[in-house]
Amino acid sequence: MKRALFALALMMAAPAVAVMPDEMLKDPAQEQRARAISKDLRCVVCQNQSIDDSDAPLARDLRLLVREQISLGKTDGEVRDYVVQRYGNFVLLKPPVEGDTLLLWAGPFAVLLLGGLGLFVWRRRAPAMGSGATPDAAPLSEAERAELDRLAGPQN
Repeated sequence: MKRALFALALMMAAPAVAVMPDEMLKDPAQEQRARAISKDLRCVVCQNQSIDDSDAPLARDLRLLVREQISLGKTDGEVRDYVVQRYGNFVLLKPPVEGDTLLLWAGPFAVLLLGGLGLFVWRRRAPAMGSGATPDAAPLSEAERAELDRLAGPQN
């Protein structure tokens, strides 16, 4: 029973590869090139997976497109350029740093910076922790102090 569970765990830990046998090229060298190119292309549906790992219909179409271009004798660079020309730099898992991809590269850092700045401003405006009084609290009047003493009752 333990062996079966271990085998199941190993199968679940294996990387998912969505390439179907009917998509594969007959020439192993060309198929290896197609896989290498596919690992660098983003599934525009899943967005965080390569087209090699995604089972989305559009990812399949992109895999077939890559294999078609390789079959036509295109170089790896020409295949990538062709796909980028059709889908834009967003289709690359590692897009170049350019004007139109600057948000992709700088966005996470900008969010962290703005969050940190917001936290800093919030902490500076918040009352001091542990002081026991808020800055706007007025002292108690004699009548209020007498009422508090009455409510508290006799103290030993």
